[in-house]
Amino acid sequence: MAKIRWGVLSTAKIAREHVIPALQSSSLGEVVAIASRRPEQAQQTAAALGIARAHDSYEALLADPEVDAIYNPLPNHLHVPWSIKTMQAGKHVLVEKPLGLDASDAQKLLQACADYPDIKVMEAFMYRFHPQWQQIRELCDKVIGPVRNIQCEFSYNNRDASNIRNNADMGGGALMDIGCYGVSLSRFIYQSEPTRVCGHMNFMNYEVDAITSAIMAFSEGTGSFSCSTKTEPGQWAKICGEAGFISIPRPFNPTADSEAQITVQHNDQTETITLAPANQYRAMGDHFCDAILHNKPVPTPLQDGVNNMKVIDRIIASAKAGQWVDV
Repeated sequence: MAKIRWGVLSTAKIAREHVIPALQSSSLGEVVAIASRRPEQAQQTAAALGIARAHDSYEALLADPEVDAIYNPLPNHLHVPWSIKTMQAGKHVLVEKPLGLDASDAQKLLQACADYPDIKVMEAFMYRFHPQWQQIRELCDKVIGPVRNIQCEFSYNNRDASNIRNNADMGGGALMDIGCYGVSLSRFIYQSEPTRVCGHMNFMNYEVDAITSAIMAFSEGTGSFSCSTKTEPGQWAKICGEAGFISIPRPFNPTADSEAQITVQHNDQTETITLAPANQYRAMGDHFCDAILHNKPVPTPLQDGVNNMKVIDRIIASAKAGQWVDV
């Protein structure tokens, strides 16, 4: 079977450490080119990761005739413009989350898709491709449901004040970087959109939020999360239903190619389920490549990314107003 030939826009950490190795070991894809505005960085990364070609500009990568698809892990403010440029170059694009700076920005990318109906575009919310979430959704439907409350926490400590994630113009902040997972998770489990939200943001003398918490009201129940870039790394999620609950110790980035565990409590009985080793980045890449090779819809429609941004926008509006707001 043919493989999709990937090019990577920039030498971002997530690309170097997670996505490129996963794509290189995937069944349906291979990374053949990488670009950086610092040529030596592109060359070093290409040599270290076994990538055939290193380009000294993003434009050169998009013009590479031996590249079929682009992975875009650029800073948040460059997600939409460079994804559109990728489409204009005739290449499919997997763009990192969050999709844009806000819903209006993300909508530009969605609208551009109408001009390129043969180009596949998807937001890279990789956690949804881990097998644990297929198991969890089945448990929600058949064991603990109906679901009434979802809670999660995601944090790390960004001690570098100059890091791009602390730059407001680049779309930085805890909510955009990791709080977007908390929004996505509740929408993913409920399979619906919240009707209103209540958010609180703490900036801790930064120009972006360092700690954000939010509650989202759905017709089926509630979803809540906290995210922080000023506490030690950690994550967890809990999904509560009328007949039981599920605890997930690593909901968003379980260790690649290692076993994952979830705990289910039902009828006063507790069971720990161990899942076989998996790599969610590899699975995401193969699903996206499969959509290209067989001309199928991508697993996660781009509208989902726009809708996620709409909720993020309203959480920000709520935090500014100090009250609940409608979505």
